[in-house]
Amino acid sequence: MTEEPEQLALKPALEAVLMVVDEPATEEHLAKVLERPRRAVADALRELADEYTVQGRGFELRLVAGGWRFYSRAEYAPAVEGFVLDGQQARLTQAALETLAVVAYRQPVSRSRVSAVRGVNCDGVMRTLLQRGLVDEAGTEPETGAILYRTTNYFLERMGLRGLDELPELAPFLPEADAIESETLEGVPSFDPDAPDAPETHADDKTEI
Repeated sequence: MTEEPEQLALKPALEAVLMVVDEPATEEHLAKVLERPRRAVADALRELADEYTVQGRGFELRLVAGGWRFYSRAEYAPAVEGFVLDGQQARLTQAALETLAVVAYRQPVSRSRVSAVRGVNCDGVMRTLLQRGLVDEAGTEPETGAILYRTTNYFLERMGLRGLDELPELAPFLPEADAIESETLEGVPSFDPDAPDAPETHADDKTEI
């Protein structure tokens, strides 16, 4: 029988939630999700952060922009850099190319809008494009606060373009996502947003091949 959030051990529950967040999670939000007092959540987060430091883990739990999120520890940056650069040598999957095309023609665009155009959750491939330096963050959407994405100069370099005005005239063929409710899109589950080219999930729970 599945346990209720308030019945779960607090620290492991926090770790599980923080493993899948796209942006720093506030103490208030975590307390609401786990149905615990905010003070208890705040204390547990700080204890976890201290424990990771004492244990010398390769990651740390950091309070950034009002919320908590896992980050690679600075001294292990060479290992992370080696992994990311090695990934840049591999060819992009079809899913990544399609996602990159949507960003290029709709930018700045939120992840939920990209998911709307493609009809699948794009968490994994968006993370891959960020890691490879082909897209980056471009502020937030005023209405929803969602992070916006745009292509980078590296993208132009790899495409052999002097500017976005040299992109082929393909934008009219991309469907509009405005009519799709962002709440519905956010309900599309993610399996592992940190994994390069993670499996994308359709709203009907079928996995894209």
